[in-house]
Amino acid sequence: MTNAKTRKLVFTAMFAVINYIAFTYGKITIPVTAGTSTAIHIANAVVVLSSLFLGPFYGGLSGAIGLSLADLLDPRYITSAPKTFILKFMIGLISGLVAEKMQLKKQTEKKQIIKITAIASLAGLGFNVLADPIVGYLYRKYLLGIQQDAAKIIATWVAGASAINAAACVVISVILYLALYKSFLPRLP
Repeated sequence: MTNAKTRKLVFTAMFAVINYIAFTYGKITIPVTAGTSTAIHIANAVVVLSSLFLGPFYGGLSGAIGLSLADLLDPRYITSAPKTFILKFMIGLISGLVAEKMQLKKQTEKKQIIKITAIASLAGLGFNVLADPIVGYLYRKYLLGIQQDAAKIIATWVAGASAINAAACVVISVILYLALYKSFLPRLP
């Protein structure tokens, strides 16, 4: 394995751990119904940030691994782990693809960096605001066997929490990227 590949994998693991910590220790759990809950958290900002630094695949993978592990190790979220893996990977993939297409890493002007970071964040997190309630509804109803009315209630709560998370995480992603990119980008492969 090349040195660059090893470094990429190390940074992917590091971001997975940060994602795990951000969700596990930085969430507000909201009990919903049928023994389920949703959460307000900033971990999605870390998923976006990882994709801005590592690119779409590795950034998405770090978010998917870190947040799925957080779900698996918390009995309230354990059944959500497969759904989490897919959705968090997609947040990172979409954010990273938009950032690459708009050539974020080549930018030097602060206004452009803010603009591209915000657009990439909005793209990935906007996807999640739409997909999380829909995928969650289908997942709960058809795979977990939760009654339709309960699945609808959960989807409504998840939609609200996802929108709050997205709004906060777009701002947090931009702030963190601005704070870190000058020292972080030169260290990446």
